[in-house]
Amino acid sequence: MDSSLAVSLTFILLLSIFLGVELISKVPSTLHTPLMSGSNAISGITLLGAMSLAGNSDDPTIVVVLGSLAVFFATLNVVGGYFVTDRMLEMFKKKDNQ
Repeated sequence: MDSSLAVSLTFILLLSIFLGVELISKVPSTLHTPLMSGSNAISGITLLGAMSLAGNSDDPTIVVVLGSLAVFFATLNVVGGYFVTDRMLEMFKKKDNQ
């Protein structure tokens, strides 16, 4: 990998981490759960991309390791997001007084 490409990719990674932290810290708690539900779609795309990437590379060892980590974390995010969304929707159901 070219050193200028590595520097560019590192810069993009650090910038995205900084912007992500800044954006998430500014989101009010009332919008957190709906935004998490929307991010499940993004994690699903990450999951599909990681699974498709795991089999296509010149260096299969690093791709399998990084692909497996991406699959694990994206799956964790999707499942957790659905649990939180389900919990939020339970709050809006009418309670039976029986």
